[in-house]
Amino acid sequence: MDPNDLHRKVAIVGVAESDIGRVPHKSKFQLSAEASKKALDEAGLTKDDVDGVFTTIITEGGQFSSMLMAEYMGIRPRYTDSTSIGGSSFVAYVEHAAMAIATGLCEVALICHGSTNISDRGGRAGPVSGASHVFGPAQFEEPYGVSTVGSYALAAQRHMHEYGTTSEQLAEIAVATRKWASMNPLARMRDPITIEDVLNSRMIASPLHLLDCCLVTDAGGAVVLTSMERARDLKKRPVSVLGTGEATTHRMISQMPDLTETAAKISGRLAFERAGVSHADIDVAEIYDSFTITVLLTLESLGFCKKGEGGAFVSGQRTAPGGDFPMNTQGGALSYTHPGMFGIFTVIEAVRQLRGECGPRQVPNAELALANGTGGVLSSTGTIILGRE
Repeated sequence: MDPNDLHRKVAIVGVAESDIGRVPHKSKFQLSAEASKKALDEAGLTKDDVDGVFTTIITEGGQFSSMLMAEYMGIRPRYTDSTSIGGSSFVAYVEHAAMAIATGLCEVALICHGSTNISDRGGRAGPVSGASHVFGPAQFEEPYGVSTVGSYALAAQRHMHEYGTTSEQLAEIAVATRKWASMNPLARMRDPITIEDVLNSRMIASPLHLLDCCLVTDAGGAVVLTSMERARDLKKRPVSVLGTGEATTHRMISQMPDLTETAAKISGRLAFERAGVSHADIDVAEIYDSFTITVLLTLESLGFCKKGEGGAFVSGQRTAPGGDFPMNTQGGALSYTHPGMFGIFTVIEAVRQLRGECGPRQVPNAELALANGTGGVLSSTGTIILGRE
């Protein structure tokens, strides 16, 4: 089946998150199962309806994620996918699950994630590889001090050098995102911040300050999909999958083809082409914000503005509540939650916005939403465009 033919054939029928924040008494499997149960309940389905499982829960050795999750929940799927492309995995899974449903490989797909990132690490960010010892390509970077935040700082420095982007412009993103978080009771950080607060926060890796960086939390999330035909008989109003795209450009930051351009240039183009909509049609955007520079590069790569103009695009609190480009409306990874991989939460919020369920942070008359996940060190992206049924 051609992915161009997916348009409105598959729907998202359930979304949920688990307890988030610091949850030391629950394992990553418990958090994932908790979110999955809530998402299935929302749809009016049970685990016995699920025949497709998509997850990349990090396990010892990094193996057998979907098998372990299915076993934990008592599911016997006829289709599984444990593709791991970091935080973008869960957005990419929407494409994978939609294709599997549309071709009859499964009927009800469960995408889930759980992580105890803050409980495991005590709140500290980890190395690029996430491993206790360095192996593979990481051996050529990590011994020389390249960390995850250091890799993103390289990209920020390059963008500033080439296009004159400023720390104040990056701070605009963090401030706007916090304003959205202040309206989300589940967000970890809700107190208002200013651009000066961001600039005066501790420098982590120049030019990225503490408030340019995402949170570290525990959390689980889940998304349930099925065919549009079956979705119309379930409890919630279906949200249609209109267009999808996925792309990977590198793994190690030293191999990134261009430090100022991400694979969203490819995944975004595919998603827009397959959805048959334009950038001006998008009512709300959920963009992976591991760091403020991630957002700026992604907006440019997706084509919402020209390359080098991301700083101007986000200035004047354009992405904040009341701005003309509503973005990261749940508070994003910068203020809501970030359990190591955030992509599934961009999908959850996009769906809720299209259902009109977001209370004070609801974007009026939202009919089209874009969700984009980024994985690795700006290495991979998944982009989806969703619409009201």
